[in-house]
Amino acid sequence: MQRYVLSHKNQITLISGILIATAFINKWTAVNMQIFTWALIIASILGALPIAIQAYQALRVKVVSIDVLVTIAVIGAFLIQNYEESAIVTFLFLFGAYLEQRTLNKTRSAIKELTEMAPESALKQMDNGEFEEVEVDEVDEGDILLVKTGAKVPVDGTVLSGEGSINEASITGESIPVAKEKGSNVFAGTILDNGTIQIVADRVGEDTTFGKIIELVEEAQDSKSEAERFIDRFSKWYTPAVLFIAFIVWVFSRDVELAITILVLGCPGALVIGVPVSNVAGIGNGAANGVLLKGSEVISDFSRLDTMVFDKTGTLTLGNPSVAEKKYYGENIDEVLGYLASIERESDHPLAKAVLEEIGQTNFSTVENTEVVKGGGIIASVKGHRLAVGNLALMERENVEISDEAKADIEQFEKNGNSLVITSLDGELKVLMGVRDQIRPRVKEDLQKLKKLGVKNLVMLSGDNQGTVDLVSRELGLTEAHGNMLPEDKQAYIKKLIEEGQIVAFVGDGVNDSPSLALANIGIAMGSGTDVAIETSDVVLMNSDFSRLPHALGLTKSISRNMKQNIVIAVGVVLVLLASVLFSEWMNMSIGMLVHEGSILAVILNGMRLINYKL
Repeated sequence: MQRYVLSHKNQITLISGILIATAFINKWTAVNMQIFTWALIIASILGALPIAIQAYQALRVKVVSIDVLVTIAVIGAFLIQNYEESAIVTFLFLFGAYLEQRTLNKTRSAIKELTEMAPESALKQMDNGEFEEVEVDEVDEGDILLVKTGAKVPVDGTVLSGEGSINEASITGESIPVAKEKGSNVFAGTILDNGTIQIVADRVGEDTTFGKIIELVEEAQDSKSEAERFIDRFSKWYTPAVLFIAFIVWVFSRDVELAITILVLGCPGALVIGVPVSNVAGIGNGAANGVLLKGSEVISDFSRLDTMVFDKTGTLTLGNPSVAEKKYYGENIDEVLGYLASIERESDHPLAKAVLEEIGQTNFSTVENTEVVKGGGIIASVKGHRLAVGNLALMERENVEISDEAKADIEQFEKNGNSLVITSLDGELKVLMGVRDQIRPRVKEDLQKLKKLGVKNLVMLSGDNQGTVDLVSRELGLTEAHGNMLPEDKQAYIKKLIEEGQIVAFVGDGVNDSPSLALANIGIAMGSGTDVAIETSDVVLMNSDFSRLPHALGLTKSISRNMKQNIVIAVGVVLVLLASVLFSEWMNMSIGMLVHEGSILAVILNGMRLINYKL
């Protein structure tokens, strides 16, 4: 019976509202006062049922809830035959609960949208080589799957064959399709806009990136912040206190109606709903914008942040060395670049990859008599020419003549933090390239935004040499920069900052960053980083887009402000209502309950503003 009543609470609210409307229409038209009275009596009984059941369930676990207050008040109003008050109070209370639930459902829309994006089926290669449609739960690691144009990628995997463009908005928040070819990684829940690809399943089910996103957001929205835990403790003492005040008022005034009115108006409904709405709406906004806040506990510390510490490689920089500067000497440069590319494609060194990427399409030649000079570079023969590719020491060993112009270029390239790739042809200098890890686009502007949001100190810690670190620091305008740091050095530095009383966030992406991510007040992982870095962090920037970081900080500050606003609204309204009941003539139970429910609607609407938050 209890389950049936509670499951039909919305229908009971509607019927109660219709009965109250019928009663007052009869009263105003003076058709039949008995209909007025009985409609209100039935509305009171119907409305009180679910509230009384919830009060009983709370008392069974020794909790004096808001429902207990309202139940006592309604029974009291009913006994003194104030049916208008009892009917209106139960209706408004149930309608307020309906609004709360509807709002929470709406603010959880990020979860709903994510689960709707989850793939349900996959085209799996069977033993006979044919592809058959199966439930996505039937896919195991190592299975080969076919993805056609317009279909969702069912699991995290690697492309075996085919090409296409994939919309990765569900993972990264970016709507621009990403080109995929053999060897590319693909993620569950993304959509193949064009092409056909075969993939091998690397991670399935809850282990996929998409599955982890859903799990993280669900956990975050279900967790309780410090403010919510305070309100839970406050409510346990507040409700008995209101009961006691109402009892004392009755003892001294013998005014039953006044005591009942105090019970109704003392309900802290807006206080209970205000903070969770802010929390859930804010976390939902983050998820929709590629920022995962792992729990509402993160919000308090993040919003009060004063120091942000960054790893360099892969965080402030792209993490992939590329040719930043180049200089050519003499003639036949296109031919020399073809020879250089032919040599570099046989190497898996990061500098070689950067050079190949810079040269692009060219005519490759056969490479012979390759000699690797340790700490210097490579010497080889191409079409009868002797080529040396490496550093300045290799050029000196090969007796390559370096002009004053070239010496000045080399000095400038090194000053700019480049690793040098020098190429000579038959003892003559031909190509000078400077390779370095490029700073992420617009990082300087994003760091300025962080400063405007109240971050006082911007610090970089890196394992790279101090010269390169200082160069990046000057370019970005950082407060401090420290090079030659091992993982334990970074951890010790963060520990020192925390012991000094600073609230510290650490931003990183690698396995070596995990200890610092775990130790900092707020650990922020770049989404393209390692699994262990993501697992140990408090905040994840899903598409490794640094520009999401100011959004994340601004969002947590807005959530924190929103929670405080809702607490002020809720407590303020209750205090005004109780003062009006005790010290004015115009306040009664119905007016008070209407204002009370209005305050609930106010905190709901205030919290929902966070759904559309933008920096």
